[in-house]
Amino acid sequence: MQRSPVHLESDRLVLRMGTPPEVPEILRYYRDNQAHLGPFDPARPPDFYTESFWQEQVRRNLHEYRADQSLRLFLFAQKDPTCILGTVNFTAFVRGVSHSCNLGYGLASEAVGKGYLTEVLPVALGFVFDRLAMHRVQANYMPHNERSGALLKRLGFVIEGYARDYLYINGAWRDHLLTSLTNPNWQR
Repeated sequence: MQRSPVHLESDRLVLRMGTPPEVPEILRYYRDNQAHLGPFDPARPPDFYTESFWQEQVRRNLHEYRADQSLRLFLFAQKDPTCILGTVNFTAFVRGVSHSCNLGYGLASEAVGKGYLTEVLPVALGFVFDRLAMHRVQANYMPHNERSGALLKRLGFVIEGYARDYLYINGAWRDHLLTSLTNPNWQR
């Protein structure tokens, strides 16, 4: 499937796929926020913080989007479209009888508390529901991550369960609350 790279906008923000010339900025985002994001991230491959890894990853992100497998986006301020503020990722696309995917997101430490995800996630979810024809988006968070839980609740996500030792995050198996949002207007 030949799809153009995604570019979405809200009042203050731009959400789009990364490009090869932006790899230095992608590296800066991850390096500068390593300690901030670390408690919520899985173990990274040894070469994660290298330019060669991200040159390949940017290409892979576009390939996975065109293959209907994932959609990985970077968040920018409209006033400064060169500085990455965060990420929004829709992964593990399942079609057939499910039409579902997983949502993950992160913000730079200096971007926390400014309402960016509350502003941009409805735009991203609208795209995934309407343009990609997803019926269900799952988002899971660790119980102590109250900010993430509050965000998902504001967006209409419903808690569906509690998974013990669900994901290996920051060097240990972590419990997660499982949430989802469904598209009441789903059409094939």
